[in-house]
Amino acid sequence: MRRDYDAGRFAEEDLAPTWLEQFDRWFGDAVAAEIPEPNAVVVATADADGAPDARIVLMKGYDADGFIFGTSYASAKGAQLAVNPRAALVFPWHPMQRQVRVAGRVERIGDTASDGLWDPRPRGAQLAAAASVQSTVVDSRDELAARVRLLDEQTPEGRLPRPASWGGYRVVPERVEFWQGGGDRLHDRLRFLRDDAEGGGWIVQRLAP
Repeated sequence: MRRDYDAGRFAEEDLAPTWLEQFDRWFGDAVAAEIPEPNAVVVATADADGAPDARIVLMKGYDADGFIFGTSYASAKGAQLAVNPRAALVFPWHPMQRQVRVAGRVERIGDTASDGLWDPRPRGAQLAAAASVQSTVVDSRDELAARVRLLDEQTPEGRLPRPASWGGYRVVPERVEFWQGGGDRLHDRLRFLRDDAEGGGWIVQRLAP
């Protein structure tokens, strides 16, 4: 259950000057290739004891400051980020034989920016998010459906206000790796690494596959 990769090499001269420009290029390639949900990203966190956890979420935006996603603050990842505000991300673009790996500290994006993530969501998604206490144990799916129906009946039509327990996080990158699959396992791995010794600038490193 393995395959050889033949998409070509990824050399230093192909790398953009900044991690943001390079991510723009590859994300644009993933969108153009019509990869399903190219903004789907694995988010890995750890609790206060260092026990790891991971799940897939949808990235809702990115810029020079980092990558943004939304979730319940009361979720498992929210609780983990409260005590250990660091995370790792993986964008798994398998059809293109590529992945992007990110690691860094995590911060909340604030109420106004969180409203910007919440308000465009369909009402059904807002109802489900507001009615569900994410990651808690429930007796059945019917119980969840009943909570959603009750909230739907109790609130006016249209968009719901964002619950105080829901908001956005930003992963502020300290390293961003661009991984391109290569033949005979000679994958190309080029990493932007924040260099605090250079005043927060970035250096580029090639990593062995």
